[in-house]
Amino acid sequence: MTEKQKRMRMAEIVAALKEIYPEATCALEAGGDPWRLLVMGRLSAQCTDARVNIVCRALFAKYPDAASLAEAELVDVEEIVRPCGLYHTKAQNIIDASRMLLLEYGGELPSEMEELLKFPGVGRKIANLLRGDIFGLPAIVADTHCIRICGRFGMYATSLKDPMRVEKIMTTLVEPREQSDFCHRIVQFGRDVCTARAPQCATCPLAALCESGRKHKKA
Repeated sequence: MTEKQKRMRMAEIVAALKEIYPEATCALEAGGDPWRLLVMGRLSAQCTDARVNIVCRALFAKYPDAASLAEAELVDVEEIVRPCGLYHTKAQNIIDASRMLLLEYGGELPSEMEELLKFPGVGRKIANLLRGDIFGLPAIVADTHCIRICGRFGMYATSLKDPMRVEKIMTTLVEPREQSDFCHRIVQFGRDVCTARAPQCATCPLAALCESGRKHKKA
């Protein structure tokens, strides 16, 4: 496909996903709170969103805001976030990020990519999640679902696993105003239909728009 054809195909896919998932919601239950989404985004690395949601109910019950977490004892936070894995690093990161938010930004999360990347443990994936969900900015969250599924759609080689390159490619193919919601919908679609191990190509509602789906039907 040419770049123009890819953009047209993605516009169709975006429209189809809107019909399947009218509500584009973040799987992390942060309630629109920038600090909570910052913390939850960090905890979500190599961990399911469902587990992060459960863990954070206890975490936020004990530390309801950045000020309280900034003053927390590392061992106490480690004990709570242990189920998320990498708990020592993650606990230190969210304490340090809370302190940084208060001391360097007056408690107001910045919207600029270069500023968000300064927070401990924050990479482009979390930064884009924050930019899209909190600030309503165009943002492609190149997580495992996005990388896997957009490759299957035919937007790039399925062998491409580099989040940075995927983000760059998809930023040019998805309309800016659709990017954040598209990423939320693609996560749900990846869990329901286009799973990593057993994609349901035979019954997939997007099969006609998907290169992998078309190949499956020909086979």
